[in-house]
Amino acid sequence: MANQILINQGEGKDFDYAQDHCYVKLPFSVTGNCSMVEDTLKPGFYLPRHHHKIMTEVFYILEGEFELEYDDETILMKPGDTAIVPPNVWHIGKCEKGGKMITVFVNGRFDEYLEKMATLTDQDFADAEKMKAINAEYDIYNED
Repeated sequence: MANQILINQGEGKDFDYAQDHCYVKLPFSVTGNCSMVEDTLKPGFYLPRHHHKIMTEVFYILEGEFELEYDDETILMKPGDTAIVPPNVWHIGKCEKGGKMITVFVNGRFDEYLEKMATLTDQDFADAEKMKAINAEYDIYNED
């Protein structure tokens, strides 16, 4: 058991943002190819339109309803539903009433992105070019 890792409920590196509260359940550093986050979505959660060039996102809904918009399709996800968003697919996420999901980032260092975001100041967030560069470093591309 020396090589096993156990992260209990409510544990893991946590990031509490205005729209969601994330617990990192599997850091990229452990696998070298994916990370996993338990995400408590606050009412009104909105994930702006974006895509990834390398990363695949897997959404698994635990509680509530999550609206996922692809390029030209919208699906309403409920507990137990899984959606896989491959690279180069534009997508938007919405959770009007709040909920909880597990998100797996295959070929993605999303936990490292969360760490980076936690170090930024309001001035950093206001610098559009800086934010674009940081997002690109972590394979996140928003609409301009």
